Amino acid sequence: MNYMPQSSKAQNTAELPYYAQDVDFDDLAKRNPDWAAVCETARKSKWIDFQDPKVVLQLTNSLLKCDFSIAALDLPDDRLCPPVPVRWNYVRWIQELLDTTSDSYSDRYDPERQAIGLDVGVGASAIYPLLAASTRPEWRIAGTDIDQHSLDYARRNVDNNGLSKRVKLALTTSDAPIIPLQALGVEELDFVMTNPPFYTSEADMQASYGSKQLPPSAICTGSDNEMICSGGDVGFVLRILEQSLQLREKVQWYTAMLGKLSSLQQIVAKLKEHDITNFAVACLQAGHKTKRWAVGWSFQDFRPRVDVARHGDLVHAVLPYPTAQTIAVPLMSTEWAGKKVDAAMKELDVRWQWRASSAVGVVEARENVWSRAARRKKRFGGNDSTMKEVKMGDAGEESSEEEEHVALAVKISVSNEKVDVRWLRGTDHVLFESFCGMLKRSLTARD
Repeated sequence: MNYMPQSSKAQNTAELPYYAQDVDFDDLAKRNPDWAAVCETARKSKWIDFQDPKVVLQLTNSLLKCDFSIAALDLPDDRLCPPVPVRWNYVRWIQELLDTTSDSYSDRYDPERQAIGLDVGVGASAIYPLLAASTRPEWRIAGTDIDQHSLDYARRNVDNNGLSKRVKLALTTSDAPIIPLQALGVEELDFVMTNPPFYTSEADMQASYGSKQLPPSAICTGSDNEMICSGGDVGFVLRILEQSLQLREKVQWYTAMLGKLSSLQQIVAKLKEHDITNFAVACLQAGHKTKRWAVGWSFQDFRPRVDVARHGDLVHAVLPYPTAQTIAVPLMSTEWAGKKVDAAMKELDVRWQWRASSAVGVVEARENVWSRAARRKKRFGGNDSTMKEVKMGDAGEESSEEEEHVALAVKISVSNEKVDVRWLRGTDHVLFESFCGMLKRSLTARD
C-alpha cells in the first residue's frame, strides 16, 4: 500500500482539551436531540440502560458529532463500540508528544506540520484515525487489522467522514511485522499507536470481571480477537518494543494504551532494561470511572514537556526523569534575573539567544562547557567554538540554523521571581541537572 503524504490546506483549528470529567448527560442532551431522546426514555425508567448496545452506540455517536463533527459510526453487533473520552485522551496525548518534541522547540501545535501515524488494530470503528485526522488536517493515518470483517466496517466509517484520502487501511496477519514500513510505502513514521487486547485468555478476562467490586457499567460487545491475544497487552507491546529496537529512529514515538497499572509498570521496566530513557507515561482517566494508562518511547533526543511526559495520576515508580526544573529568585525582578541569565550564557561556548522582551532564551551545547575545566580552557585561549547562533522566530521560538551535534538544549524562561528551565533535547539527564546546578549558582552568586 503506497502511503506517501499528500498536501492539504492547513487549518487553524482550536486545540480540543482532554476529557477530564464524567460526561454531562444533561448538557449533551441540550446539544444533541438523539441523546435527548435517550435521556427522555431514561427519565421514565429513572436510569440510563447502558446494558443496551443501542444506548452505548448512541452515546458514542452523540459525542463524536457534538465534539468532533464526526458522522455516526456504522458498527456490527459483534464488535466493540468505543467509548469516546478515553480514546480521545489517548489521541490528544500523542498530539502533545509530537507538539513538544519538534525541532522548532515551539512546544505548541504547528498547523502546517505534516505527520504520518500508524494505528495497529484499527477495529471496526476506526475511532483513532477518525479522531486524529479530523482534528489535525495535515495528519495522515494508516490502520491495520487482522480481521477482514472489522476492516470492512472501518472503511465505511472512514468513507462516511470523507477521510479516505488521509486514512488508509490494510489487512495484516498475526505473524507479520507489526510496523510494516515497506508495505505502507514509507521510510519512517511520526508515531505508532495501539490499543491492544488486554487479556491473555478467556479465563483471564472472566477473572478480571469477577475481581471487580461492581459489574461493568456498560455492555461489552467485543469479539475474542479484540479482547484476547497471546500475552495480553503486555505481550503485544513487548512485540512492538522488540521491533522498535530494530527500527529505532525510523519512528519518532512508539506508543500504546494499556488496561492496567501493572501492565504499565512491566513495560517501563523493560524500557529501562534496554536503556531507553526517553519515554513518557500517562494516566488517561476521564472522570471517576475508567482508568487507562499509556506509554510512549523514543530513540530520538527531543524531550517532551514535563506535563506530557508525566501526564495524569501516576505512581512514582513509572515516572521518567523530569524534563523541567524551577530555580527560585525571591525578591528579584524579571529584568534583573533575565540580565543575570543572559550574562551567564554569554560566558559559555554555546549557541545562545536571549529575547529580553519575553524573557525567554534557548541554549544549545555540544558538550559540558560549564565545568571548571571547560571554563579554564576557554579563559586561557583554548576556545575552538564552532557553535552557530540560534535564530528565534517571530513568535519568540527558536530554531537551529545548521544541523550539528547537540548534547543538550534547554529553554530558559524568567517570570514571577523564578527561572524555569525546560529540557528540550539530549540523552543525558546528568548533563541537564549539571546545567541547572550551574545556572542556579550563577543566579544566586553575589555580585
